[in-house]
Order: sequence, then structure tokens, then C-alpha cells
Amino acid sequence: MRALCQADLKVATAESCTGGLLASLLTDIEGAGHGFDRGFVTYESTAKQQMLGLPADLTDRNDAVTSAVARAMAEGALKNSEADIALSVTGFAGPGGEGAEEGLCHFGLARRGEPTTQHEEHFGAIGRGGVRIAALGVLLDMLEEALEQA
Repeated sequence: MRALCQADLKVATAESCTGGLLASLLTDIEGAGHGFDRGFVTYESTAKQQMLGLPADLTDRNDAVTSAVARAMAEGALKNSEADIALSVTGFAGPGGEGAEEGLCHFGLARRGEPTTQHEEHFGAIGRGGVRIAALGVLLDMLEEALEQA
């Protein structure tokens, strides 16, 4: 967060499987609050549509855990905020239904004036808490990399 503040940048988050962990972590740093704009916790597909502007056919067609959805979540968070950078995550943290790979997470990073990037991880069956913490680590790495390019 201090690097965000030093670069005079703001970040927004769009989180599904992490349930707001990244936003919570970013706001826990005393004196660094002006680097965080807002967080969207969009667990359900309807929330992704209403809060981030994702088209219903995107989340319905893709079951909301795909690179396309992660990309659209990051872009929607950027569009619906005053942030310079937006990070997103969507995934299956715990045992999912048929065809749902436990530990599969898709990440997005949108930045004003830059192409949106995405990342995919297969954490495996390490439990809900384990997947959420591992996803948090990826998001922080993505943010750090984006700040190095600033």
C-alpha cells in the first residue's frame, strides 16, 4: 500500500471466492488508506452483474469461474470506481459441484490506459481457507508487479 501511496495511485478490488480478504488487508495498513478506493464483494453472479456490469450471458455461460469473468470483473471495478488499478479474483475455494475444480482461481488486473491482464492458478484441494490465502498471495504479487511497472 505504501508503494501505491508513493506513486499516488488508488486500487479497487473485485472479489468473489476471497470474500473481501484483499480489501480488508489493504485497509489494515495504518496511514495508507488513501491508496485504496473501494472493494466489491460479488460472490453471486447477480452481484457481478449489478455491481460490476457483467453481462448475464457471460456469468451464466461461463459459470462465473473463468478468465473471461475475472477480466470483466477487473474492468468493471475500474469502470465503477475512481481507482487507477483494479484487481479481481473468482474461483472455487472449496468442494464444488460437478465439473468444478476445487482450487481453480482466475485473476484479473485492469489499469487505466493499459490492456487487462489475467492469471490462472490451480491450487488443488487445500481447503477453503488455504485457497483463499493462496489467492490473496497471488493478488498481492500482481499488485506489486503492476506497481513496479508504474
